[in-house]
Amino acid sequence: MSALLSRTLPTPPVGMPPQLAAGMRYLFIHQNAPGQYLHVLRRLAANPANDVVMIGLHESVEIPGVRRIAYSFDPRGVSAVHHHGREFHVALARAEAVATVCRQLQTLGFAPDVVIGHAGWGELLNIRDVWPGVPVIGYYEFYYQTEGADVGFDPEFPTPAELNPRVRAKNAVNLLTLQQTTLGQTPTRWQRSTYPDWARRRVRLVPEGVDLARCAPDPEAAAAPLQIGKLPAIPPGAPLLTYVARNLEPYRGFHVFMRALPRLLQARPDLHVMMVGGDGVSYGMPPPRGRSYRQMLLEELRGQLDPDRIHFAGRIPFEQHVAVLQRSDVHVYLTYPFVASWSLREAMACGCCIVASDTPPVQNFLTNGRTALLTPFFDADALAQSILRGLEDTRLARRLRMAVRRHAERTLDIDAQHAVFDGLVQSVLH
Repeated sequence: MSALLSRTLPTPPVGMPPQLAAGMRYLFIHQNAPGQYLHVLRRLAANPANDVVMIGLHESVEIPGVRRIAYSFDPRGVSAVHHHGREFHVALARAEAVATVCRQLQTLGFAPDVVIGHAGWGELLNIRDVWPGVPVIGYYEFYYQTEGADVGFDPEFPTPAELNPRVRAKNAVNLLTLQQTTLGQTPTRWQRSTYPDWARRRVRLVPEGVDLARCAPDPEAAAAPLQIGKLPAIPPGAPLLTYVARNLEPYRGFHVFMRALPRLLQARPDLHVMMVGGDGVSYGMPPPRGRSYRQMLLEELRGQLDPDRIHFAGRIPFEQHVAVLQRSDVHVYLTYPFVASWSLREAMACGCCIVASDTPPVQNFLTNGRTALLTPFFDADALAQSILRGLEDTRLARRLRMAVRRHAERTLDIDAQHAVFDGLVQSVLH
């Protein structure tokens, strides 16, 4: 770690408020660094007057001007802890490990003007023990509930009632971190609404933007073959239906999407389908008998799908992800009442013709008939019908594409996000 901090740290003039000094000292903390802070880190580090340090669980992607520090921890006998409290046990171990790194930073002369970090994994719990007077901004992503959100939403994959105590216990870190942070931020109105009334007053809405230049429509995308990895190239002009998720799983409606495909492939013999995402489980329960959800659905639909027109891309680099969205004729996004994916914002910015679930996280971004076609989450037939509308009604598709791109320009501008973020930081420095 000392090599990362070997250069001399600038010292603000005595008595001068941090926001008036030549630069600011920022400490970001995120177990999956840079996480949601990627764009903010790039911008802040581009100013050589700023001193930007980032702590994460693993060696993270390199960002010019950002000094990266990886922490490690040992949960120490988590199997002996009550099963509903194991996440909290791990969170305390993380908090201890991060505080140790922060004390080492302190010894080396680093004193942040502000600490900014994700509140979900316990990493912020002990920060005030190291720097008692330093403001801390927490990222509050989701407050877990046993009803009214993701838990109990899907009757096909229910959460057993005996796990409700574990769901409630997941908020232990949320609640303790709320006491330790100066202010919080969250990216959408719906995510903020999951928190108790008393907590919302301390959690500010900071919408997250997209690089609108990098994620933009490409009118020429359909004129060339689309080659993703070792998959067969999608021919120029062939209609392409796309679906993107970190993992192909029920939380993102993978089962509903797959069940819509037989009707779609029969109605459109020229249609190709590309699905981007891994076979793991990001959220919820794992599939039965050790299979992936992809294997489970392929077995269920055996004989009903044309394997030559269905392409599983796995996880792909971001540039290829954008190319898929730019080439898409209809893009599907489905989600439980849970945190909305970044891929939804990127599909909007790319001007996709989007068919999405009419669930609250989506309704924060899209309006049925204006910027997308929204369908009931569980209705595979309605989903197929809406997809066919998008494929066959070219005038409708063109209107939705133009409208969603304009909406992205108004609501997902990364510069507007930075201005709100800067205002949040300034508010805690006074």
